[in-house]
Amino acid sequence: MSNYKRLPTLAMAISGAISTFSYAEEVKPVSEQEWGIAAVYRTASIPFVTGNGDQTVGTFVPMMFFQGEHVYIDGLEGGAYLFESEDEQFELNALMRLRFVDIPASSQNANEGDAIDIGGQLRYHINDQWALDTELMSDKDFRFHGNLTASAQFEFDDWEIKPHATLRYKDADFNSEYYAFSKYTNERVGAGVDVNVGVSARYHVYENLYLLGAASVTRLDDAAYDSYVVEDRHQGEFYVGFGFFNDKKKAQKSELTNKRYLRLAHGWATPSNIGDIMKFNSEKDPYNNQLTSVFYGHPLTDELFGLPIDIYLTPGLIHHWSSDVQSSSTEYVAAIKAYYTFNWPTKWRFGVAEGVSYIDNITYIEGTEMEEKGYTPSNLLNYLDFSFDMNVGDLINNRDLDNMWVGYSLHHRSAIFEQASQYGRIKGGSNYNSIYVQFDF
Repeated sequence: MSNYKRLPTLAMAISGAISTFSYAEEVKPVSEQEWGIAAVYRTASIPFVTGNGDQTVGTFVPMMFFQGEHVYIDGLEGGAYLFESEDEQFELNALMRLRFVDIPASSQNANEGDAIDIGGQLRYHINDQWALDTELMSDKDFRFHGNLTASAQFEFDDWEIKPHATLRYKDADFNSEYYAFSKYTNERVGAGVDVNVGVSARYHVYENLYLLGAASVTRLDDAAYDSYVVEDRHQGEFYVGFGFFNDKKKAQKSELTNKRYLRLAHGWATPSNIGDIMKFNSEKDPYNNQLTSVFYGHPLTDELFGLPIDIYLTPGLIHHWSSDVQSSSTEYVAAIKAYYTFNWPTKWRFGVAEGVSYIDNITYIEGTEMEEKGYTPSNLLNYLDFSFDMNVGDLINNRDLDNMWVGYSLHHRSAIFEQASQYGRIKGGSNYNSIYVQFDF
């Protein structure tokens, strides 16, 4: 049986399971969550010797924020809360963090972009403002570094100020990889401790709109500074941008009108770009590459600037099916999605999502485009989702199906036109036209 023919059966099974669950145990409504989505532009000095005289590098950075009971997303990092002491002074957390590798933009794709570190964090709350973090982190090849960070948070009217100071121990493998670039130079350097001090700020402009900014400076250790590819001992960085967050002047709602959802979709690859797709001029992939996805929607708020716009945190798991030109692969997505609902003459919704996507194996549709353009592909890319759906209960006048929606979505991965070092400084990506059924519960 073909993949898309399985969808009605799966949809009926999921609908039945959700209905049974809802009947057996009433699902508690969700209160308004702490959330945010932002866009910033980061600029950093380059401490290395460069052949073309580049002294700075910039990158566009989309950011998400979410403070949940068990997990969190905070701009460049995300994690899970593992343990908290009874007096709430100590926390043990698992975390993943994006770390920038500041080299000339022209070299970032060949170096495969920035790095993602994973590790653990022990946090001690000194008082209501100050905290002390001890972290042990590693990159994908087990090059380790440890951080000892003192940070604080202060609020003054519309301002939120967060100063910090960090001592970072880097083992010899870490220093050699990221400050001597040993795989290119064959130079090895020792371990060392560098120092970073900085401050970030957020200013409340109006309702959900905020301005963001940050600045910091790092003093390199002797081992890194003695590398013959390092030119400057000190490195500075700053970023500016804007974002949408909870309105700090409004009390958070105890109960939201929008419900959790589960979305099941099946999609077909297309070599066409977004512009052509939106003009209904989409080409068919000659190899018929397909995906199947499951997304969960967790309500964050049901209004934005006073308008009835439903906002969700939506993680997703996507299976890319094998074909004549590719093996199967798995894609992981985390995004924030907004829906606007209107009646004409039944309920319709437009939706748009922004987030990040990681895939374990590059698909054929992406790989061939990157090869044609001469790029090294990136497993981590920006994620967009555009959707349009209708309410089944309204459509057939059956109130029992008011929790069901059917529609179309565009599943999109891309790298923001060479403006994002964290995505490998590339241009292009992949698009899938998909159909879906979605259940509120």
